[in-house]
Amino acid sequence: MQALLLAATQTADKHLVPTYAIYLLISIVLTVWVAKTLHHHGRVFLVTAFHGDESLADSVNHLLVVGFYLINLGWVTLVLKTELAPRNVAEIFEVLSYKLGVVLLILGVMHFFNIYVFNRMRKNAIYETAPPPIEPDEELVLEPAT
Repeated sequence: MQALLLAATQTADKHLVPTYAIYLLISIVLTVWVAKTLHHHGRVFLVTAFHGDESLADSVNHLLVVGFYLINLGWVTLVLKTELAPRNVAEIFEVLSYKLGVVLLILGVMHFFNIYVFNRMRKNAIYETAPPPIEPDEELVLEPAT
């Protein structure tokens, strides 16, 4: 019985390190790809939000990317450990699909949060620079109902 448990543990250990390596590789590549995409396309929103100040927009954009990396890579490393040690190739795919699914969901939430923040900043900038409303041509007087 102990020999059977030892063999199962060794098989699980044999598959665990490659699972971790694949998970880290894919998670890091996905995080870098999303960060570069946000950095490139978020610049337009930030330039508008900062009234055309490209230097400030680029600086904030860089800081947002650094924060994005810290949060996502921190999360990836926090959830690295798995309770289910894969014993075969099929279980490696099951563990990886679960872990990568969580990473993709976190990246998606971060992406939509960034879009929300950028859009709010852009709307505020447009509102602040909009011309004042036009004064009415005439005054409308309402007579009391009898």
